[in-house]
Amino acid sequence: MWLEPYFENKVAQDIVATLATFALAVAWLRLVDALAHRGLLAQRLSRKIIHIGTGPLFVLCWNLFSAEPWARWAAALVPLAITGQFVAVGLGWLRDEAAVKAMTRAGDAREILRGPVYYGVVFVVCTLAFWRHSPVGILALMLMCGGDGLADIVGRRWGARKLPFSPEKSWAGSAAMLAGSFGFAFGFLALFNGLGNFIPPLDLGAAAGAVAVIALAATLVEALPFRDIDNITVTLAALGLGVWFFP
Repeated sequence: MWLEPYFENKVAQDIVATLATFALAVAWLRLVDALAHRGLLAQRLSRKIIHIGTGPLFVLCWNLFSAEPWARWAAALVPLAITGQFVAVGLGWLRDEAAVKAMTRAGDAREILRGPVYYGVVFVVCTLAFWRHSPVGILALMLMCGGDGLADIVGRRWGARKLPFSPEKSWAGSAAMLAGSFGFAFGFLALFNGLGNFIPPLDLGAAAGAVAVIALAATLVEALPFRDIDNITVTLAALGLGVWFFP
């Protein structure tokens, strides 16, 4: 889309789009890694800043790619490559102290094999399965990034009142999950709708109601007493309901 006026050759466009997306994603990750490594960001906060910011940046870059069938595969190479690096660091094949400090709770590299790897896998799957012409993948990814990420940050700071059925989760965190999920998801759906990605265009009033219901369901799922699998459970809930509301 955004690069189409500059390229007659769509293969060349998608190569440039892939390289640009990869460069932006790595630059963002390295910036947060560096801030955490130097002690300018707390370890837990840096982890969630990566969680919140990487997804929206990547999804915005979908608009750099062409309309060719292979474009989604080219885009998926970016989270696939980054996730492969995470696996290498988590297994000890690659040494990256800055990444370990930014993306783990306790400085154990093996933690990367859980949340961060699940995060990357979800992006690969949603990119290939839904791409930019479907609201479903965008909705699910923004719920995971904005909602789940904010839930942890707010919950740790203001979450003194815990949920009765989930002692590690709080009312404040769940409220942030609901607000962040709706804000990020509806905001991106409205943006992509305005860019003409959805055919036919969404009725934004009806879409807002659907997003609110899905955000509430995802908040209930996130509140369950499971550890390190929110990236999977929240996304699955959003995808299931998203397919129902946006067939």
